[in-house]
Amino acid sequence: MGALTVIFRTQSQSEADVVRGLLEANGVAAMVSSDLSRTPFPMSIGELQVMVAPDDAAHAASIIESYRDDAGAPPTPFGTELQPLEQRIGYRFRDRGLLEHALTHRSRVHEDASGGVFDNESMEFLGDSVLGFVIADMLFRQFPQHNEGQKSKLKASIVSATSLARLAERLGLGEFLILGRGEEKTGGRRKHAIIADCYEALIAAIYLDGGIVPAQGFIQRQFQDLIDEARRGGIHAAFTEDYKSALQEHLQQAGRGLPTYRLAAEIGPAHRRLFEVEILVGGEVLAKAEGKSKKEAAQAAAKAALGSLKYEG
Repeated sequence: MGALTVIFRTQSQSEADVVRGLLEANGVAAMVSSDLSRTPFPMSIGELQVMVAPDDAAHAASIIESYRDDAGAPPTPFGTELQPLEQRIGYRFRDRGLLEHALTHRSRVHEDASGGVFDNESMEFLGDSVLGFVIADMLFRQFPQHNEGQKSKLKASIVSATSLARLAERLGLGEFLILGRGEEKTGGRRKHAIIADCYEALIAAIYLDGGIVPAQGFIQRQFQDLIDEARRGGIHAAFTEDYKSALQEHLQQAGRGLPTYRLAAEIGPAHRRLFEVEILVGGEVLAKAEGKSKKEAAQAAAKAALGSLKYEG
């Protein structure tokens, strides 16, 4: 190519690949130069430069700008576009590539031919462990009167997929997800399973970028209200309400017979399995929901069924 002009700079390999692919799809030859140093994780430290021939620089810049404004394209959080999320979580990343990695769903990876995009599943695994440790520490200090079994039950309720999805929605996390076109079209930004997993990956990103102190601070800010709610209701707080029993009682009072619970699907890899449970009454599906265990999914489905019945009634 000869002498080249730098048209785009980033610390994110996947962002550089997206920009290069975008330019080449519009007839502009581009290359990526890197001074990145690899780390033990699927991420790097340093800077990537997307370069084009000087005669193509103005055209390349207009292509990138039009892509930012193209409502039909899958939203990709370029650079500073992630700042609103940083403000919401109360943490500024030194390596924003870590945040992008946490937001990248596997559907995006499946649609990328470069091999340079990594999904957030490994970060979900790490984030789940960090979250579990911090919540266990909070419960140990704030509920000294409860035994091990009570703390374990409360912890499981607080870090359930339902709770994580609710907190993710409060942050507007779905707005920032990096999805494949297929997942985008099927409403992936609103799927509780996806945003709950992304929430755990976000915790891992904060931990990897800043260590345990900022990760712990984020979790404490996010979960203290839930722990306070549990304290007000005792160990049998709203998190652990027996919706299955409540649904059975409601149906019996209405003369509609007993509900039947059916496992409809198992989603995801073995270490991150989600279960989808349906509730049938008289052979008709009344409600369905997902959970990290069959028990959790059944309770969530019963809660959804109660809500729909009360709305009808």
